[in-house]
Amino acid sequence: MSPAQLRDAWLSHNGAPAPNLSADLLRLGLAYRIQENALGGLTAPVRRQLEGSGHAAVDGATLKPGTRLLRTWNGRSVSVTVTETGFDYDGKAWASLTAIAKSVTGFQCSGPRFFGIGRHARS
Repeated sequence: MSPAQLRDAWLSHNGAPAPNLSADLLRLGLAYRIQENALGGLTAPVRRQLEGSGHAAVDGATLKPGTRLLRTWNGRSVSVTVTETGFDYDGKAWASLTAIAKSVTGFQCSGPRFFGIGRHARS
């Protein structure tokens, strides 16, 4: 489909004008909507998790607000607090543990693995 056809299809399936996205992303969004209409949407637990149930979900582990994650890195103590909307580290709000781990280490690494959470935890 052309970009114009994709925008028309988006309007038809979503009842709203298409967002300013690439043709590839519009195709993916349309495919999801068509599949959702044919097979049903997300399950209630998944929907609650995505909408924010007041708990952060990290690699299958549910972290309640107020939970503190502690880690020592190169002799420095790292303390992160789980909040209703993400994480608090160094007095700032963060959306992900991976962003915090990158800030601490200076390189890209798995935040859950860095903090020993979920399936990424080291034994």
